Amino acid sequence: MTEYGRGYGSEPWHPEDPLYGDGSSRGQDQQPQWDGQQAHRYPQQQADPYAQQHYNGGWDGTQGGQVHYDPYDPYGQQPPADPYGGANPDYYAAPEAYPPQSQHPQQLGMQAQQPQQGMHQQQQYQQPPHPQQREPYYDEGTGAGDDWRAEPEPREPEPEHAFFADHGDDDDRDDHDPREEGRGGRDRRGKKNKKNKRHSGRTCLVVTLFFAGAVGVVGYFGYDFIMSHFGSAPDYEGEGTGEVQVDVPENSTILQMGLALKKAGVVKSADAFSEAAVDSKKDKVLQPGTYSLRKHMSAASAVELMVDPKSRNGLTIREGLRSGDVYKLIDKKLHLKTGTTKDVAKTESKSLGLPSWANDSAKIKDPLEGFLYPSTYSVGENAKPAAVLKQMVARANQVYAKCDLEGNAQKLHLDSPMQLLTVASLTQAEGKYKHDFDRVARVVYNRLKPNNTETYGLLDFDSTVNYARSKSTLDTGSVDNLRNFNDPYNTYKFKGLPPGPIGNPGEEALKSAIHPTKGNWYYFVSINPEKTLFAETNEEHERNRRIYLKEQEKAK
Repeated sequence: MTEYGRGYGSEPWHPEDPLYGDGSSRGQDQQPQWDGQQAHRYPQQQADPYAQQHYNGGWDGTQGGQVHYDPYDPYGQQPPADPYGGANPDYYAAPEAYPPQSQHPQQLGMQAQQPQQGMHQQQQYQQPPHPQQREPYYDEGTGAGDDWRAEPEPREPEPEHAFFADHGDDDDRDDHDPREEGRGGRDRRGKKNKKNKRHSGRTCLVVTLFFAGAVGVVGYFGYDFIMSHFGSAPDYEGEGTGEVQVDVPENSTILQMGLALKKAGVVKSADAFSEAAVDSKKDKVLQPGTYSLRKHMSAASAVELMVDPKSRNGLTIREGLRSGDVYKLIDKKLHLKTGTTKDVAKTESKSLGLPSWANDSAKIKDPLEGFLYPSTYSVGENAKPAAVLKQMVARANQVYAKCDLEGNAQKLHLDSPMQLLTVASLTQAEGKYKHDFDRVARVVYNRLKPNNTETYGLLDFDSTVNYARSKSTLDTGSVDNLRNFNDPYNTYKFKGLPPGPIGNPGEEALKSAIHPTKGNWYYFVSINPEKTLFAETNEEHERNRRIYLKEQEKAK
């Protein structure tokens, strides 16, 4: 295809002229005639390699002779006359003034199939032809064609869905120009379509895998939801086999109990345990504690074993009970001679699981004091005393770790966690009622102050004297006699805390020892179960004591 540039003549190109291109239909390789005379062609025009392609019939319906169309005279006029008698040479001076001609569709197809000559010329940018200069569409087979002025616009491809659209770099986008096909240029859609297909295939695979996984997850959890809400909870059958120790923490709900049993392998599901407890109306009877149960039990059997004293073999240790009293209860439960468990505790104390900070004083009377945690334990008839003691020590370690005795002892300026445990045991013993524990603990800390001018660093607790004497009485004797009682647990004689705990405190006493309320009290006396009077001075305390004595007289 020949390329044209801007001309040097005086005649400009008028693409807006309504008469531009007006005339009879002409073939590409046919030259127009003006008044029967043939126009001269531009002598330097390059030959079109496909210009020899002709048609038997002209587009104007004539047969035979060819009608030529000169692209340099779009208005169908003769060149202006030369004043010297010849054609104006400037009229043909510069072919650049006129846009290139588009080719016939049949020629476009032939060029796309045959090897191209002068490829360097075709790769240059060519200005698109004016709409009125384009060739009409013509069908050789039918002889039918559209208006030669109107070139059918290429059909736009259907837009690709945004989800599968390729959002790569702008350089990869398909800016296809239909005219490229006529110039023998490479159709860039081929590479683009392959790339889009490749991207679309990977995207479809990812989407398919995603939805397949989603369906699987929804199906799994949907089944679990349906079974948990509309189906029977999974459960074992029978009484189970073997033996396993299960620790149910304080303040556990029925569901939390079931979860603890499921974790230990006792029941198959926590829901089955909850249903069995509610259906049997024994959910209010179940208590926290350590139980000896069997593995793979039905939920109903587990509930019965935990609530029935004959079945569960429960042993309850109340709050504040001393270790000596706990030993007696174990002997009685196991039908052992009195003193058997006490001897085991003395000889095997180091193998029962005590923490490293226990027994930090040689003056401690019982190494297990404070570590036999108050709770309900399941003790079978064939259980050994050492196994029962291990259960209690393990439960104490769990609670003490939860309360962080080591960290809180430092915050309270105590020497060791053992001292904090001792304060909790004093709070449990002296504070007769739980609602007074916070203020009783404050009294302990106030009396331990070195600048204490009320008791001068002495606790003066009867509970410590009773512990030293292995008694429980309100009549401990006169203060003068107590000052002469030589025992490290006698807080009337020795300042500060006793060597170790004087009992096994419960959780409430522990909390009060860790978080005592603020106050300047040094004395207290309980006049009845609902009321305890606290005083900052000894004079005030004496008035409270007289009130206490009157209440005692009324009670008689």
